[in-house]
Amino acid sequence: MSQLPILEFPHPQLRKVADPVDPQRIAEPAFQRLLDDMFETMYEAPGIGLAAPQVDTLDRFMVIDVTEGKDQPLVFINPQIRTRSDELRAHQEGCLSIPGVYADVTRADGIEVEALDRHGKAFTLRIDGLLATCVQHEVDHLDGRLFIDHLSPLKREMALKKLAKLRRNRE
Repeated sequence: MSQLPILEFPHPQLRKVADPVDPQRIAEPAFQRLLDDMFETMYEAPGIGLAAPQVDTLDRFMVIDVTEGKDQPLVFINPQIRTRSDELRAHQEGCLSIPGVYADVTRADGIEVEALDRHGKAFTLRIDGLLATCVQHEVDHLDGRLFIDHLSPLKREMALKKLAKLRRNRE
């Protein structure tokens, strides 16, 4: 396994819509290795979710593990959110592609998502809380959206100014 470079905002690849994964590819060793590399990259970053476009792969899949022990890895291939609860929840979000910037984002507290797992088996999950927030955040990546797109123009501008300042300080 190896770590992959994570694209950072404003890289244009982050604004593209990911293409569905051909289920025939899922069993290929190269695809399985990519999943393993994405988990390693996510854990080392550290993060709780990583979508393929963030590592310069325009395929519709993502990896997630919201546990503190990093021991419940989830793979979502060709995910589709089927339902969203009317109940909303604000959660402070960050993003590996916008490092160091955090903001409260309001999303559906509960969702139902359908996807294929890392072996190509279809599954449906009804989830809420942090996992639901994370799935919605990563699906946004697959649709070319970022969490800052959910912010008001003023809050988005403040977040981007903070990102610019953090980058200047890194250099």
